[in-house]
Amino acid sequence: MDELKILSPCGILGYGFPKESFINGINRKPNVIAVDAGSTDAGPHKLGAGVGIVSERAVKKDLNLILTAGFELNIPVIIGSAGGAGAKPHVEWTMKIVREVVQEKQLKFKTAIIYSDVQKDYIREKMKENKILPLGPVPELSEEKLKITKSIVGQIGCEPIIEALQNGATLVVAGRTYDPAVFAALPIMHGFDPGLSYHLGKILECGALCAEPGTTKDCIIGYIRKDHFVVEPLNEKRKCYTTSVAAHTLYEKDHPYLLHGPGIQLDLSQCVFEQYGDGLVKVSGSKLIKPEKYRIKLEGSAQVGYRTLIIAGVRDPIMIDSIEEIKKEVEEQVRAYFDDIPGEDYRIIYHTYGKNGVMGMLEPVDTACHELGLVLEVVAKTQELANTICAAVRSTMLHFPYKGRKATAGNLAFLYSPSDIEFGPVYKFTVYHLVDVEDPCELARFEYLEL
Repeated sequence: MDELKILSPCGILGYGFPKESFINGINRKPNVIAVDAGSTDAGPHKLGAGVGIVSERAVKKDLNLILTAGFELNIPVIIGSAGGAGAKPHVEWTMKIVREVVQEKQLKFKTAIIYSDVQKDYIREKMKENKILPLGPVPELSEEKLKITKSIVGQIGCEPIIEALQNGATLVVAGRTYDPAVFAALPIMHGFDPGLSYHLGKILECGALCAEPGTTKDCIIGYIRKDHFVVEPLNEKRKCYTTSVAAHTLYEKDHPYLLHGPGIQLDLSQCVFEQYGDGLVKVSGSKLIKPEKYRIKLEGSAQVGYRTLIIAGVRDPIMIDSIEEIKKEVEEQVRAYFDDIPGEDYRIIYHTYGKNGVMGMLEPVDTACHELGLVLEVVAKTQELANTICAAVRSTMLHFPYKGRKATAGNLAFLYSPSDIEFGPVYKFTVYHLVDVEDPCELARFEYLEL
């Protein structure tokens, strides 16, 4: 095979894409349709709560087109990080939608489901063998953190997908997966250069975000060949340029040319980006380095409390100038009033948008603003306690007598009524570590069925 064509409909399954763009891609006779369906961008809540990133209706709308095209062209369809976080509940949720589409459209697929959930006993054994490592600035994994963790997944690479394809699967629905792996699997299986395959996957994973104007809600196609690949947007309104594709290569990376993944390290220092006709870009020079140890990222989420929040606006310039002192004094008053409640049972958290709501204490720019958007949240052991403390902070700040105040009608303009919003359970990542594995498919569990 001299060339293999990979169609990427959109950045995440359920984001949507223009039908016309997709048809343009289908007319180019792709060898595979691959789509990423998840991310940790939404935080730990999706993994812990077992819910999706996008709606069931949106996923079904996308799958109607994708599955029908895959069946009619008799090419594989690959879905990674099914349902968002890629745990068993998310995979099952995705398969429910898949079954509906297959039945309604009268399609047939030999389907491989790849679960990547990780059991705690497995992790405990790996901890004893010193084969669990922190990923970035996180603490060592402890038994205490592991015990409270509800759901754990491993971010698999392309090897389990290749195994499923080699076993005849025409539809692969995988749990948590390294984003580029769903695009790299088929090319690597057919002998194309792994460095080029993974780099192309890195470009295709976000749909047409590497084009100008960039978006995750549109289609793009990649052509991989012996010593290079080419990317082409499928919407006449978008074009790829060397700068846009090179810039997207830097997307979500902590190093300008080294990119780590399950059992791989991409060295992109010698990459060459060339304009390849109108709106197409050719890329060469991507190299894959295999580390000494094959490591897979683990992601685990635990419930740590319940949240109640309010959203309010502040317009008084005197209050804005004193907002840091006011926040501090309001919390002191509330904690003094509820001195019968252990302080560690709840947290009071402020987000002052317009001042430092995004970066908090890391914000380097101190600019004057004429209004603030104040988000006040309380995270506590119970929902009742979160409601209680949030109400107390809200009423205290509403009438707080700060120095220089000229009106007593109220300090806050609430966006909603009722002002206090119950958020429900709160989750945090308690496992964000690497595990050494002997087999790239060690964390994968396969299930084959005919749909």
